[in-house]
Amino acid sequence: MILGVDGKRRCFGGKPGKEFYGDYHDHEWGVPSHDDQHLFEMLILEGAQAGLSWETILKRREGYRQAFHNFDPVKVAAMDDETLESLRHNPDIIRNRLKIYGARQNAQAFLKIQKEFGSFNRYVWKFVNDKPIVNHWQKMADVPAKTAESDALSKNLKKRGMTFVGSTIIYAYMQAIGMVNDHILSCWRNGKNS
Repeated sequence: MILGVDGKRRCFGGKPGKEFYGDYHDHEWGVPSHDDQHLFEMLILEGAQAGLSWETILKRREGYRQAFHNFDPVKVAAMDDETLESLRHNPDIIRNRLKIYGARQNAQAFLKIQKEFGSFNRYVWKFVNDKPIVNHWQKMADVPAKTAESDALSKNLKKRGMTFVGSTIIYAYMQAIGMVNDHILSCWRNGKNS
């Protein structure tokens, strides 16, 4: 539990110099999102996080927006090899070749899912029966790294051709887009304390 400079108790974020992290905690993490472009953004960012801290990715979020056409999946799906190679020299993103090329691969799969289901939103939310899972953890250490739902979504995304979508990444994704609300009981964002 983090006690922020504003006196609010948070699961994470809020320390001096980390206000951006507290802002993410307060306004995005665990908040249901149904906008396909935002769902795509978070999928790319969560994949970029693999092996790194979420804080590292959030600091580069604007760089990702610029590098990947504000997360327009149509434009990302059409990026050519030359453009992707040039991103390997961009200090504003994680310059891992597999992650950069994975963004295009995932955009192409994302568009196929949109076409099949009418929207990515319709597809992804069915993995939680169109309703957020609200947990009641005492402390962050109680929060699992993956669940049966993240296993199922991960497996399906891989089958559809996506990369950097292992179950642990996908559970973090589900938290990021509000399919799962893991705000601990003492957090101000928990329904009992907000």
